[in-house]
Amino acid sequence: MNYAKKYAALLGQIADSADMISMKYFRSAELRVEWKYDGSVVTQGDKAIEEMARAKVAASGLELDVLGEELGGGSAKEPAKKGCARMIIDPIDGTEEFSRGIPTFGTLLGIEENGEIVAGMASAPALSRGTRWWAYRGEGAFRDGRRIHVSSVDTLKEAMVFTTGTGPSKDPAARAAIRRLADTARNSRSMGGFWQHMLVAEGSVEAAIDWTSKPWDLAPLGIIVEEAGGDSTTLAGERSIYRGQLISTNGVLHKEVLDLLNSGA
Repeated sequence: MNYAKKYAALLGQIADSADMISMKYFRSAELRVEWKYDGSVVTQGDKAIEEMARAKVAASGLELDVLGEELGGGSAKEPAKKGCARMIIDPIDGTEEFSRGIPTFGTLLGIEENGEIVAGMASAPALSRGTRWWAYRGEGAFRDGRRIHVSSVDTLKEAMVFTTGTGPSKDPAARAAIRRLADTARNSRSMGGFWQHMLVAEGSVEAAIDWTSKPWDLAPLGIIVEEAGGDSTTLAGERSIYRGQLISTNGVLHKEVLDLLNSGA
């Protein structure tokens, strides 16, 4: 199956429009920030992007359901049923950053067929005058049209790792696991969000951790890292966006990173 031929036009059109919408509100006096039931923030930009994306899917002629952060659309706890396909969207990943004028936000788009992510795109319009990553299963990973690849660093003592820090989890064991990894690596940074996984895919860092996330936070990330030559799994080594975690590495270090994170369990 040529997934790029099937989905590239739709994903590109949604990303282009999403970039325009988010940049309209970014660092603008028009931006309105609201609080959701879970304590996270949402803006009119998030809602407008998801509404636009759903309209484009409906007009595309493709048989796609939609699961989104703001408007739902199906189960966020398990893959779509066999024989079904859906687009999973986070209209603005990093809304907290977006609302504070920090440019590390982006629109995340993933296509899931029969429980497998077969296409992914992440578009970050405020980074470097617009940066976009994408991958289609079996066709490689790209940043702004140029093929990307993970690094060849083969030992943690020479690696840079990005983590979500200790804030997302109040679990002392989780904090200790993140600390073990940070202390073992050559150096580390605490960032979270999609960009750290894209940095793994393009070879700038060797490992990235998301500890407590939803499917829309993760949908396109694993396929982009994998198509760039790396690995993205849960702590248990599963290739899933429905377990709340994503550990991405350059592949060479994946077992060592998982063993270290799980060593206190």
